[in-house]
Amino acid sequence: MATQEPFRGAVLEAVLERITYANEDTGYTVARVDTGRSGELVTVVGALLGAQPGESIRMRGRWGSHPQYGKQFHVDDYTTVLPATVQGIRRYLGSGLIKGIGPRLADRIVEHFGVAALDVIEQQPERLVEVPKLGPKRTKLIAEAWEEQKAIKEVMVFLQGVGVSTSLAVRIYKQYGDKSIDVVRTEPYRLASDVWGIGFRTADTIAKAVGIPHDSPQRIKAGLQFTLSESTGDGHCYLPEQRLIAEGVKILQVDTGAVIDCLAELIDEEGVVREVIDDEVAIYLVPFHRAEISLANQLRTLLAAGPDRLAAFGNVDWTKALAWLRQRTGSDLAPEQEQAVRLALTSKVAVLTGGPGCGKSFTVRSIVELAAAKRARVVLAAPTGRAAKRLSELTGHEASTVHRLLELKPGGDAAYDKDRPLEADLVVVDEASMVDLLLANKLVKALAPGTHLLLVGDVDQLPSVGAGEVLRDLLAKDTPIPHVRLTQIFRQAQESGVVTNAHRINAGEHPLTRGLTDFFLFSVDDIEETAALTVDIVANRIPRKFGLDPRRDVQVLVPTHRGPAGAGALNTLLQEALTPSRPNLPERRFGGRVFRVGDKVTQIRNNYEKGANGVFNGTLGVVTGLDVEEQKLLMRTDEDEDVSYEFGELDELTHAYAVTIHRSQGSEYPCVVIPITTSAWMMLQRNLLYTAVTRAKKVVVLVGSAKAIGQAVRTASTGRRHTALDHRLRA
Repeated sequence: MATQEPFRGAVLEAVLERITYANEDTGYTVARVDTGRSGELVTVVGALLGAQPGESIRMRGRWGSHPQYGKQFHVDDYTTVLPATVQGIRRYLGSGLIKGIGPRLADRIVEHFGVAALDVIEQQPERLVEVPKLGPKRTKLIAEAWEEQKAIKEVMVFLQGVGVSTSLAVRIYKQYGDKSIDVVRTEPYRLASDVWGIGFRTADTIAKAVGIPHDSPQRIKAGLQFTLSESTGDGHCYLPEQRLIAEGVKILQVDTGAVIDCLAELIDEEGVVREVIDDEVAIYLVPFHRAEISLANQLRTLLAAGPDRLAAFGNVDWTKALAWLRQRTGSDLAPEQEQAVRLALTSKVAVLTGGPGCGKSFTVRSIVELAAAKRARVVLAAPTGRAAKRLSELTGHEASTVHRLLELKPGGDAAYDKDRPLEADLVVVDEASMVDLLLANKLVKALAPGTHLLLVGDVDQLPSVGAGEVLRDLLAKDTPIPHVRLTQIFRQAQESGVVTNAHRINAGEHPLTRGLTDFFLFSVDDIEETAALTVDIVANRIPRKFGLDPRRDVQVLVPTHRGPAGAGALNTLLQEALTPSRPNLPERRFGGRVFRVGDKVTQIRNNYEKGANGVFNGTLGVVTGLDVEEQKLLMRTDEDEDVSYEFGELDELTHAYAVTIHRSQGSEYPCVVIPITTSAWMMLQRNLLYTAVTRAKKVVVLVGSAKAIGQAVRTASTGRRHTALDHRLRA
């Protein structure tokens, strides 16, 4: 069927009824609108990101016809307009756009004021008290919300021309208030550092629109700092100078000479730091340079400290101590474990590493038992809530996340530091492979001289999501940090297919998948079939066979976010299978995602202002409430804390039915399902698959291509991160 040639220059006014699809990256949206004429809904497609159901919008574009979906209106741009009819006003106020007004209150307001309702809110908000059951306090909140919405709309109108979404416009307004438009016009690159969610590329688009020259030093310096910031997202603490210059030229599309000149200016202005490390010229962002130097110095100071808070173990009778421990735990320590116990209690800094089934947990329990027997103050921590819970169950002592232990405050400062150290004789940090440079520095700063620090983790797992390779750097050759590596796999662990295959993968051998009751492979080559089969396994097969809850007990771990079998696509499929839309139950669309009560979600940025002590990147939770009237979502985290989100903050959350393997670090699940496809070829590395498998307590299910699994097993992790902690410790 031939597609009708669209005609241009049309204007369509309608009420947005529902959004069928929205891509937050491109802004492309498919929606249904009510024109108020025929009674039938009209399909509109195009640039509608930011528009919300219930809004009256004026769209400019063209009519056309789709061969499958029929007549459509193609939107080039739109503006919101206030509705003029009683029905339209009722829909508008009841849509949740104005905080404090939900559907029921909207009905009462419109019933009382009729078509004048919006004029009253705009010009005489004090009259809202005339509405039954609406007091002065609520009236004031509604008036303030209306004014804020108007101010945000003004910013939106200004930013709409450069493609900035509603959520970012809200963030800009919250950051700068009435100065928003002035900052955007004169200092657009400030947005990249001041406003979460706006990177250099968005700021650069805005800068171009407001007339900042392509070769402006302001632009080039911002681009270089952006390049360094992006590299910290890949785990690097610095970039070699020549690589930074080359990447800057590529991103900025300007002459090499201009980049070199601006880099020199940045160094002079102390915007970045230049240092020669092992004959390599390194360029750091200031916070990472300071943190690396500080961490190395603090570790050296701890090691050399005169006082010893566990001095009792300096001359202990180890034969008696270990006999007492054997009676207490009912088990003997293996020689490697005994060595680790002695080291942790006699050395002020120590590292315990080893793979699954090698007895790290029992060793930690033994260390804590002996320290507690001497009335030592033992503090236990881990990077994630799940890992902290596991550590607490293992030792019988309270454990917390590192963030909560340090009581991090808005801005990232810790309540505990060198001037106010932790009250502790022994600090044990589990899952230390995922502790990044900045967090490790904050932790070690908070330890008083003489305190013992034990870092426990598997150095063969993926390194931290944040910058640095702290655990690996501490274990590097010739550093002064003492350590023990456990290598003996205990008999009970040898009977586990999960443990056996984790060690096989780590050794570069293909996992065994036949005849096991806890490790399975569903071989399928087609990527979309892999995705469909993964959903069926999670939603149906695992619950039937093992009696596990598909949301609470099963976690899908994927190499990458993109693609038909990536986290993005699988989250959509798994949500529809496990938490489908239901009539009369609230849901909230944000960008390309829909949030529902019962959804499994994860935080994707550090936010020090949420919760008791912040909510951090990787925190998992479940949506327990959606309040359309108050425009709030409630999440119960895996630390059993209730955290509230304004609807404008929902870009901090993403669904977590499927998460990337990087994001799963520090967590443990009864069952993991791992789709492995050739579409993620560049990501397929041994430590990635090893990390995924070691997240499972009971069951692992691999789904996908044997070729892709072979690629992951064969490929040792490529390249080290640019870090210099080991260099500084050796110096």
